[in-house]
Amino acid sequence: MIQSPICELLGIRYPLLQGGMAHISDADLAAAVSEGGGLGIISAAAGDPVQLAQEIDAIRAKTDRPFGVNVMLRGERVQEVAQVIAEKRVPVVTTGAGNPGSFVPMWKEAGVKVIPVVASTALAKMMERAGVTAVIAEGGESGGHVGELTTMALIPQVCDAVSIPVIAAGGIADGRGMAAALMLGACGVQIGTRFLTAPECHIHPTYKEKVLKANDISTIVTGRRLGHPVRSLKTKFSREYAKLEYTTISDEDLEAFAKGSLRAAVVDGDEKHGSFLAGQISGMVTKEQPAAEIVQEICTEAEVLLKRGITWVN
Repeated sequence: MIQSPICELLGIRYPLLQGGMAHISDADLAAAVSEGGGLGIISAAAGDPVQLAQEIDAIRAKTDRPFGVNVMLRGERVQEVAQVIAEKRVPVVTTGAGNPGSFVPMWKEAGVKVIPVVASTALAKMMERAGVTAVIAEGGESGGHVGELTTMALIPQVCDAVSIPVIAAGGIADGRGMAAALMLGACGVQIGTRFLTAPECHIHPTYKEKVLKANDISTIVTGRRLGHPVRSLKTKFSREYAKLEYTTISDEDLEAFAKGSLRAAVVDGDEKHGSFLAGQISGMVTKEQPAAEIVQEICTEAEVLLKRGITWVN
């Protein structure tokens, strides 16, 4: 079995975190991942502190294993959401879209381990100075909000830049990706897209079907004009959005065009108005599979590959 420092640090069996996918990662999916030996993560992207408290209670009713909550720092009612996380003494919090520095003291006092997502060495260093537990270095291959650097280039540079544990994310779908991340210096991985087809993931069947039918060139990045690029599957909506970015449409109207698009995909499976967030590894997701089985399969594959690697060294 693969055991890395992140396992002991977070109290998990396998060094694998499930991505906190906005409006997708709920207590059912997170509990299934945690029960499977990884770290399940609930998304707080809805910005509703009451709903978040209910999801935290729900996962604790399903599992006694560690779990986490993901917070989008530019989202709504972030202060209230952060307070709920502290009051509920959530084991782990991951953050994205901003700097969690102002919340770190409150969370640490409540015993919460803080692991922000970073897309550069500069941000990783800043987070280390802020006193976070670890960082998730996420390459631009991932689904959702993305940076410019690829995982292959980003991970070793972040590992060299900080002394805290580094978790790799972006473009990882199986044991090969996990083994590669560990060889680059990471001590664990975070995976999102692979879990979209798990039965515990309650997205619209059309969403699952689109992931299962995807190939290596099925994703597109939009939103660069507004300063927050997002990777999603190619659909009528994403192609139209990409075209609009190069027209004279105002930034306000462009923003309005995308309003509610994630919900349209997740809840309604609406290809005309929905943004189906997914990473470049979508083409590697070819079957529906329970979340716990996904965790164990990836880690078993990685273990076999890492053991095999020494046979190439004389």
